[in-house]
Amino acid sequence: MAHRDGDGWITCGCGGKHWGLHGAAGLLLVRGKTILMQHRAPWVHNGDTWGIPGGARDSHESPIEAAIREAHEEVGISGDQLSTGEIFTDDHGVWAYHTVIASAHDDLVAHEANDESKEVAWIDIDQVVNKNLHPSFANTWPQLLAKLKA
Repeated sequence: MAHRDGDGWITCGCGGKHWGLHGAAGLLLVRGKTILMQHRAPWVHNGDTWGIPGGARDSHESPIEAAIREAHEEVGISGDQLSTGEIFTDDHGVWAYHTVIASAHDDLVAHEANDESKEVAWIDIDQVVNKNLHPSFANTWPQLLAKLKA
């Protein structure tokens, strides 16, 4: 396993604290008109909310590498089960969250792979707003949805 040097908090000019000393990345997996969502465990930061698998980037990782690694750790998938596409960046200057948009292959099966996930489910993109969303994901979802519907 490669050295993990990204874990830690950054205080940002937006007034918030963000996880990931080198930024963070998440995987927005799309299959048809659904996306794979993760119901976060109550004990994690912004727990008991819905979002996408993701987490801190390490200094040696690209956003795609970090997003796939985090998705593997949290929902048990691997990079050979998807095709990556566009990357959407929520840039805060000193910190950024990279959402890697990817198409899930038909054989991709996700599950709760560690204790950070309470539940994993394929959610219709028109129903996402009805979930109790992770605050940061809620902020970027309208822009991500526009990209998915384009």
